Amino acid sequence: MSERPTHAPMDQFPVVDDCLLVGGVPLPLLARRVGQTPFYAYDRRLLSARVRLLRALLPGEVSLHYAVKANPMPAVVQHVARTVDGLDVASLGELRTALDTGMSPEDISFAGPGKSDRELAAAVASGITINLESEGELERSARIGAGLGVRPRVAVRVNPDFELKSSGMKMGGGPKAFGVDAERVPAMLERMGSLAVDFQGFHVFSGSQNLRPEAILEAQTRTFELVLRLAAHAPGPVRLLNIGGGFGIPYFPGDRPLDLGPVAENLRARLPEVRARLPHAEVVIELGRYLVGEAGVYVCEVVDRKVSRGQVYLVTNGGLHHHLAASGNFGQVIRKNYPVAVGNRMHGGEREVATVVGPLCTPLDVLAEKTELARAEVGDLVVVFQSGAYGLSASPQGFLGHPPAVEVLV
Repeated sequence: MSERPTHAPMDQFPVVDDCLLVGGVPLPLLARRVGQTPFYAYDRRLLSARVRLLRALLPGEVSLHYAVKANPMPAVVQHVARTVDGLDVASLGELRTALDTGMSPEDISFAGPGKSDRELAAAVASGITINLESEGELERSARIGAGLGVRPRVAVRVNPDFELKSSGMKMGGGPKAFGVDAERVPAMLERMGSLAVDFQGFHVFSGSQNLRPEAILEAQTRTFELVLRLAAHAPGPVRLLNIGGGFGIPYFPGDRPLDLGPVAENLRARLPEVRARLPHAEVVIELGRYLVGEAGVYVCEVVDRKVSRGQVYLVTNGGLHHHLAASGNFGQVIRKNYPVAVGNRMHGGEREVATVVGPLCTPLDVLAEKTELARAEVGDLVVVFQSGAYGLSASPQGFLGHPPAVEVLV
């Protein structure tokens, strides 16, 4: 066998008697408890531990918000809401889930281009903060608020004139569908002063899935500089400053966990100036994947084992219709394996190189390609790690009409 790793580290879950434990439950027993495969399982202990880590390392005056889009399962959102300071949503459905947690509407924000009038009306009526993505969204929010007799709470999502270097997805810099170009913001703020809206502040989100602390702290520094310039044009005091997140998690060979130390040190160095110049501003870091990604696994069952011209294939009842990201079809340019193991044979006696595929009639339905695993047989459980974010809700469950997966919080 090759000594080179074929996946990122995957040691956040304990192993007892060669079986993975999720939420303290051995995987075969958990599968029986769930009543079916495939399924997603999220470990509440790991969810809470990640928030505690952030609280311990980051400056105490920084608020933590959860981006619900990363994992909108209601039970997960309910759990995370009890540990963070706020929630960010990206649809009316997510807004309903967020409001169901009991989180104060003042601590819920709504981002995303293309908000419908129905969504804006729900946001205004709920009293949450609307992160405005365009001048048109400002005008519509004000008109809807006037019709409801409510002053909309609004912040400006700024498309900065820089990007988060080395990020998995670049959400700012250059022409973008997201936010208002930084150079257009002063005129928008001037217009806002003549409308019946309640200005809250700014949201600047330049990119996501970054494992380089130097890139994150550079983006945070430039975000503070940008907002301090824009604040001179604000129609009122800045009460909210959401600087986004961008914190990544390891997925692939060679990935290493993000070192939060330099990020925390940079925040401590920058915050005194921000407090002095924006004394009313709550500084928010908004995280999704970083909070939930490593706390989840996707579990499917081997239904066939075959050899094709010397290559072992483990055919499972799960695949890209449940986990598009692990298949490589959710933004990967060159396909790389998520961490994968045989969950009831974590170490196993015999090892082999196998390709794990799903039941769909497409060559794209690959969960792991030529990766070293314990030798698996029909009935064994294949586990895809790092599956707590952008898993089921980001996948085409209806594709080819196979049964849906279920989700559990343990």
